[in-house]
Amino acid sequence: MSFTTLNQLLDQSCAAYGPQPALALAFEAPLSYARIHAQVCTLAAVLHQEGIRRKDKVAILAENSPNWAIAYFAIIRLGAVAVPILPDFPPADVRHILAEARCRIIFTSQRQIEKTYELERARLKTIITLDNSQDPSASHQVIPFTQFMEEGAPLAEKTMAKVAKIAADVDGRDLASVIYTSGTSGHSKAVMLSHGNFCANVESADKILNVATPEWVFLSILPMSHTYEFTIGLLLPLSRGCRVVYAGKAPTPTFLERICKKEQPHALCVVPMVMEKIYKKRVLAALHEKRILRLACKVGPLRRTIMARIGERLKAFFGGRLEILAIGGAALNHEAETFLSEAGLPYIVGYGLTESAPLLSGGPVAGVKIPIGSCGRPIPGVELHIHKPDPHTGIGEIWARGNNIMRGYEDNAAATKATLQEGGWLATGDLGYLDDHGFLYIMGRSKSVIVLSSGENIYPETIEEKLNAVEWIAEALVVETNNRLEAKIYVDHDVIDRDTAGKSADERLSYIRDLMNRLKTEINSRLPVYSKIHHFTERQEPFIKTATHKIKRYLYTEGQ
Repeated sequence: MSFTTLNQLLDQSCAAYGPQPALALAFEAPLSYARIHAQVCTLAAVLHQEGIRRKDKVAILAENSPNWAIAYFAIIRLGAVAVPILPDFPPADVRHILAEARCRIIFTSQRQIEKTYELERARLKTIITLDNSQDPSASHQVIPFTQFMEEGAPLAEKTMAKVAKIAADVDGRDLASVIYTSGTSGHSKAVMLSHGNFCANVESADKILNVATPEWVFLSILPMSHTYEFTIGLLLPLSRGCRVVYAGKAPTPTFLERICKKEQPHALCVVPMVMEKIYKKRVLAALHEKRILRLACKVGPLRRTIMARIGERLKAFFGGRLEILAIGGAALNHEAETFLSEAGLPYIVGYGLTESAPLLSGGPVAGVKIPIGSCGRPIPGVELHIHKPDPHTGIGEIWARGNNIMRGYEDNAAATKATLQEGGWLATGDLGYLDDHGFLYIMGRSKSVIVLSSGENIYPETIEEKLNAVEWIAEALVVETNNRLEAKIYVDHDVIDRDTAGKSADERLSYIRDLMNRLKTEINSRLPVYSKIHHFTERQEPFIKTATHKIKRYLYTEGQ
């Protein structure tokens, strides 16, 4: 199968695997490839009737479902651009993205719809609920997905041929998605990814995961609005005729076990946090309770036997048919990865960025064993280069080049120029090195972005901007401490003196502690789940700054 656009990918897969199951919510009957294709074509025609044209942007803000995928493919079929938004983004960030992207239509769900309410009606015309929910109190026009399709289908029939021609005219250079790497106003960067970017990454991933067959089941638990799940968990299995099953929401371990028992997945994409939790809660907890097992694990042959048995139990937990456990989005704890290796789980660690659609390195699954701590070798079609490596350690900034590299940041020429270098190289902002066998190792960030084990990118400046807007805060710095976010605060003593005039030193300290506690609640209510502040610390002196009054961040993050 050869394709240069996502329209071609879908058309070819649906032609080849028409009656086979394609997409389903867990515990529900799947939609076939033929049914998916028919709904995509109908919805594209309905959207065309609603005035959506080439290069227009349509947003998707919803949990994973077959309708999410149908909406996405219908949007891009018209040469329009999909704007997937992470469900965890707070309302202010969602409104900022919708306004900046100038979206007139959004596909959403009952859980997310309230985030759109304060957006001006002149900007957002229509809200379509993928879960068919209704909200009579909404200020905008809200239409359930099924109703939108049924009401528009009769008129859409007349434009089917026109829409088919529009779809055929889309080429690999056309934009497919604009994805906001940070949802906070003022600091968000809109990554422009083309059809060709995604197709190149799918073909590359297929070469290192060249094992999937139409009988395979992919279980999807990460948000499809993230390029990792979108490319590896949707596009890749669709290109292979596999069935994709959606958990529908972030599953608890108990619910995940129920899904796996029923669906028996062959492949699953996870972030390190999932596996680290399983390791800590199930493996370490079991060893802690049984002293004889702890002692046995100190003896090589016994340890291998014990780990193999635990591995078999974990494979059973995942349904018994697991062939690929793809781990990415953040660094995997070394101890947890050692366990996965000893337990014989079929895991693979990859590395990538939204800007590269996303995979840059990983694999191979079979053949050469991947060293623990490595992110594998560059995937086929991608070159990796260490820019200005340290002569002693070989560590430098990781640069990447390939057909999967973004076109740039929309309406942000300065950021694009700083990231896309001469010769087509993408400056990732990550530090790492390549060993003598070509395996990539990530050592840290050259930029300030923080990636916790949840896999989400966190830009501390956006949180600091909110903190610095508080009257009694003079300076704030957000850092990672033990895989959690900590805010270091230097208070404005003039304000504190004013508000605590006549009070004792103990009363002043109590007052500041109370401010910190209230601040934690207030600020966290405005942040996504994955970027909430866990701990606030008061600094007793100002931060050391550069000549341009920027905090020297590295002085406060080294060793953390």
